[in-house]
Amino acid sequence: MSPRFMTLADVAEQLAIKSDQAYALVRSGELPAIQIGGRGQWRVEVDELEKFIARKYDEARQAREKARS
Repeated sequence: MSPRFMTLADVAEQLAIKSDQAYALVRSGELPAIQIGGRGQWRVEVDELEKFIARKYDEARQAREKARS
């Protein structure tokens, strides 16, 4: 069974961005996440990351279509 949640470091690695950028996506609300434990470490559900990526693909497609018209 694959893990349900990812750390921000894992998210950053998957998206090929810096951890600070992943944290900014979470803090802005663009990427839904939860805080776990006494130290408040952020976790992103794998399904939410997949939805985020799909939204970004849709945004890019719409921008291309808009640029063509």
